[in-house]
Amino acid sequence: CCCTLINKILMVLFMVLLIFATLFGNLVTLAVVVGNKHFHTPQGYLKASLAIADLAVGIFVVPLSVYAEVYLMVADSAPEWTSYNSQSVTFHPCNIIGPIFAGCTFVSITTIFLLTIERSIAVLRPLHKDSVITRKRTTILIFFSWVGSFFLAVSPMVFSSEIALEYNSCSRMCNYALGTIGEFPSQAWNILLLFPAFDFTLLGGTVVINIISLSSIRQHSKHRKTLAETEIHTTSNPTFSDIKAAKTIGTLTLAFTASFTPIAVFVVGNVLGNEWCNFSFFAFWILATNSCWNVIIYSVRDQKFRLRAH
Repeated sequence: CCCTLINKILMVLFMVLLIFATLFGNLVTLAVVVGNKHFHTPQGYLKASLAIADLAVGIFVVPLSVYAEVYLMVADSAPEWTSYNSQSVTFHPCNIIGPIFAGCTFVSITTIFLLTIERSIAVLRPLHKDSVITRKRTTILIFFSWVGSFFLAVSPMVFSSEIALEYNSCSRMCNYALGTIGEFPSQAWNILLLFPAFDFTLLGGTVVINIISLSSIRQHSKHRKTLAETEIHTTSNPTFSDIKAAKTIGTLTLAFTASFTPIAVFVVGNVLGNEWCNFSFFAFWILATNSCWNVIIYSVRDQKFRLRAH
């Protein structure tokens, strides 16, 4: 997975820009959510949780890659720790960075799933929204989503002594890898299939719920036109802001599904014995760029967020 000096410089520049975009965008999101009482809602809490997960990627994950690649260009040799996996040395940076990236990815997926559930209740059961979706319940769900996501992130090392973490020269990130050289331990690698299985189960459920919500929104729109013609009003329909928010979450789901699909394909291919060096780089970094997309989607789709961000 070699590249010219110009390509290496462009790659590092891309990583640095991604750090600034991720930090700026998600700090804006947190400032809007924390600084405005209008966003002190279950939906606002979930958006803040998503922003914190994305911030962690920009603060911890990407900077390590920048350091390793700049060191390689300046010293003409990679940092010593990149030559070993986490089982070969006492302390390895990837022991921390790898689970952070995986855990924050799982947090993002579970948070988008929870956002979809929250919006679907607002659309399908608008009269029960306030009694079912409370800030206390949302806070508890966020806590368990973080605990469960990071437990899943460290589970390969916990349940298999053959899986370690290493800085991969193809993806330019900390990845899960074989801890021992030689025999291919398929059972150990199969543990990693938990990752795409978990992600696609939640994403699949999220897509189905979004389809149901959007279908309901279409029916409500037709119903509104009928009521407008007959001048009959009802309070059982979702509000315009609920409908707008549901469409925004639908856009978030599409963006995350598109960014996660390549990495899921890579993990499955890796388990089957394919290295896919160049593809791994694009797969991991497409997923990393998702950390700065959320604020763009909010700004485009949510007028209230856009006004308070300014």
